[in-house]
Amino acid sequence: MPSRRLLLSALVVLAASASACRRSQAQGTASREDCVLMEDGWGQDGTVPITVDVVAEGLEVPWGVAFLPGPEGDALITERPGRVRLLRGGQLRPGAVATLPLAASGEGGLLGIAAHPDFATNRQFYLYVTTQADGKAQNRVERWTLSPDGTSATFERVILGNIPSAKYHDGGRLRFGPDGMLYVGTGDSRDPDLSQDVASPAGKLLRVTPEGAVPGDNPFPDSPAFLLGVRNTQGFDWRDASTLYVTDHGPSGETMRFGHDEVNVVKAGDNLGWPGIYSCETQNGRITPSLTFDDAAPPGGAAVYTGSAIPEWRGSLLVGTLKSQHLHRVEFDAREPRRVAKHEVYLRDTWGRLRDVLMGPDGHLYVTTSNCDGRGTCGPRKDLLLRVRR
Repeated sequence: MPSRRLLLSALVVLAASASACRRSQAQGTASREDCVLMEDGWGQDGTVPITVDVVAEGLEVPWGVAFLPGPEGDALITERPGRVRLLRGGQLRPGAVATLPLAASGEGGLLGIAAHPDFATNRQFYLYVTTQADGKAQNRVERWTLSPDGTSATFERVILGNIPSAKYHDGGRLRFGPDGMLYVGTGDSRDPDLSQDVASPAGKLLRVTPEGAVPGDNPFPDSPAFLLGVRNTQGFDWRDASTLYVTDHGPSGETMRFGHDEVNVVKAGDNLGWPGIYSCETQNGRITPSLTFDDAAPPGGAAVYTGSAIPEWRGSLLVGTLKSQHLHRVEFDAREPRRVAKHEVYLRDTWGRLRDVLMGPDGHLYVTTSNCDGRGTCGPRKDLLLRVRR
């Protein structure tokens, strides 16, 4: 009994010390206009009428989708257990285009995918995968080439490796930006201090050329780091050529902190503040989120709505959520672009856990479910690819 009391006392002292340290680092708290904090729930239900179509079913944890140019209307879909699947003519083809060896548990595996901007001529695409290297698991970005008939793919090479991996916080989202560069979202691999270390690729948004080189105009010389202070991002998209929306997962017990997933508005070289600031705290040289939630959502993929089918959504950020099982729409203030003008909930408790969110070439929004990842209810149709329209 005495040893138990000593242990409890030590935990209380550690928690108090961590809290005091955090308070000493934070400079203040943002205004309610600059940082919207949802202390109870996620927000009001959206009022814009929408329709949801099931495009494909029978998937297993579809983590990323890459639409391909061409008359066939093809898309490649990654399944976290290690398979790349082909969607052709609105039908999911049986079998796998490629099956990758993995060294992963928990949140690792075959994650993000992106097609090369010149895919129509080179047929190259990129995968974010947890694999074995030098006797340990690590995340890396690989480049593959799709066969002319689209039914198989060949590994070409690793373009970015040595990204730390852990059971949780592996990041994984890939997107090509309007500048033709490849952006890679990574997690802190359960080592928060790596997020502030420019020399580590963990806890960052990285930016590299299609060949994996560091662009000369990156904000940190000779580093692929584009943003620092990330905990575990799975969603980002561009408002314009120089401004991004980035979602991030909040803490799940580190230094006695919980919840507070984030929606941020950022530019090159910004620091999202993890692990130093939390919720709506402010600190010199750190970005305070525009929107955060007391309870854990947490956010999956994110996309700016650029279609015309739902004009009320145009320019809004759409975010899939996992635990809270809804699609979140965020509208920003036209005059104060970091401020949230309105946010609302769609598909609440309708389709379960939502992972990737992206715009399709047909101008519609596409969403994948993640109900077969061990944290949801995996029904007979397994996971789905959904299309959201008027």
